[in-house]
Amino acid sequence: MANVEMFEPAPADGLKVERQRFLHVPFDPLEQSAVLQLVGRSHRDLPFRYIVTPNADHVVRLNRQPELMPFYEQAWLTLCDSKPIHLFARTRARNLTHVTGSDLTNRLFDTVIRPGDRIVMIVATQAIATDIQAAYPDLDIRAHVPPAGLLNNRAAIEHCVHFVERERGRFVFIAVGSPQSEKIAWLLARRGIAVGIGLCIGAALEFLVGNKKRAPLWMQQMSLEWLHRMAGDPKRLWRRYVYGAMPLMGLFLQEMSERDKAGHSA
Repeated sequence: MANVEMFEPAPADGLKVERQRFLHVPFDPLEQSAVLQLVGRSHRDLPFRYIVTPNADHVVRLNRQPELMPFYEQAWLTLCDSKPIHLFARTRARNLTHVTGSDLTNRLFDTVIRPGDRIVMIVATQAIATDIQAAYPDLDIRAHVPPAGLLNNRAAIEHCVHFVERERGRFVFIAVGSPQSEKIAWLLARRGIAVGIGLCIGAALEFLVGNKKRAPLWMQQMSLEWLHRMAGDPKRLWRRYVYGAMPLMGLFLQEMSERDKAGHSA
């Protein structure tokens, strides 16, 4: 039996999907178009809720550090941002969709976000916020740049949370790496003071304004976007991809074994 749980984003959304666990991580099998409809219908003054986009690196980390799992389990939506995981799920007859944080962010700015909307950002550098404001001058951008080493800096985390609560944006883009971005979103949802929709979307804002270049479409379609990213920043990323590949393969094999055992015992 597939490990699923009924999930209703909110009564006003009128949508129920089966939240699945794959490689022990929760995922909502929604296409990008459905996500955009849900987000577009959400009123800016609703209590804060957030979207996470776990990729292969997140999945490996969550299996090593299960104490981080509530950040994803309590998200409003959790969307698969890994083409390899999406493809492997298909071989196991799972309907796991593939919605990248970068594509979702592009579509939000193109089709959902409107002139005058207040957009709150937690970003790694002021340059990112400045470039977004220059590219979208009709938006009300409010940005906060926390210090490095954010994950273990309780005071800095609290400052991020209070900033979002005070600024009350329609959308909150949290782009300071994982798992600190997800931790901030989780704290905001737990406190119940902030409004809007939070998105933990990695480097999506940098891709949006061209500060970083995405892989060519053919590489994305062949699941080689990771190779393009590593070539662009080998010093930082080679360890992540090289040392993450074997644990991810181990999780794939474990998934196959668990599913086969479940099939034999059914």
